[in-house]
Amino acid sequence: MFTEAQLYSPVTKGADGDVTVHLSDEHPGVHDPVYRTRRNAIAAMALEYRPGARVPRIDYTPEEQEVWRIVSAELARKRARYACAEVIAAAERLALPSDHIPQLDEVTSKLVPLTGFRYAPAAGLVPLREFFGSFADRTFHSTQYIRHHSAPLYTPEPDAVHEILGHANQLASPRFAAVYETVGAAVARLETERALKFLADVFWFSMEFGVLREYGEVRCYGAGLLSSFGEIEEFRRAELRPLDIHAMGTIAYDITHYQPILYCAESVGEIEDVIGGFFETMTDDTVARLVSVRQA
Repeated sequence: MFTEAQLYSPVTKGADGDVTVHLSDEHPGVHDPVYRTRRNAIAAMALEYRPGARVPRIDYTPEEQEVWRIVSAELARKRARYACAEVIAAAERLALPSDHIPQLDEVTSKLVPLTGFRYAPAAGLVPLREFFGSFADRTFHSTQYIRHHSAPLYTPEPDAVHEILGHANQLASPRFAAVYETVGAAVARLETERALKFLADVFWFSMEFGVLREYGEVRCYGAGLLSSFGEIEEFRRAELRPLDIHAMGTIAYDITHYQPILYCAESVGEIEDVIGGFFETMTDDTVARLVSVRQA
């Protein structure tokens, strides 16, 4: 099952007000004191942010900008080869910069005319209810830090590359943005953690790691695939199964490895009908009945 806390380095604030990002022992930047100080400072700015205030702007270093240029160029080539037409067209309309890391307000200024989505800063993990619930207002909580320069094509956690090159290029599609909005509306109806977790897992296997058939081959639309230099080439080796809401919401999976099982749609229309249709009508009772019936 999906455990959202595994995706992010925990962020704590001490009694003295100091903010600390706790990197894992395997993180590429764990032994770099400059990087760790940098991560703490960026997280502190996000924690100070309040809705309605100006989104904090990060003064990215030349080293960080170079990481973005490398990853942006590599992912653009892979997106053209492996992404579905809906994502490719959306990315072209959004026209994110490849020469510098866009500030979140820059991403917002490009997204709003297309689908109305806005970006808000996040220090790290955002609770599921707040993260998914904000989609109803067309708000996406995004981290602002960038991966360590020693491994520009790898990150063990979502960073600005994932949040922007993955999700923003997806959110620039009115069709996918509408699915996100149905997720936010569903959260407002859910009371149980069980149902909220089910929603998160279906989202994981669709908007994060979704694939579809197009042009006689399998293409991707999930943000997790669109932003992964390695997995965007490997997803076709996964076991592909048809869309199945119960399976997507209950299957056990490991987020630290390439996904061995993916759920493949036949078209964007099927994603809207099956995935969007489920989110549009799901309630706590829907999930309880769906799980109990299948278990029986």
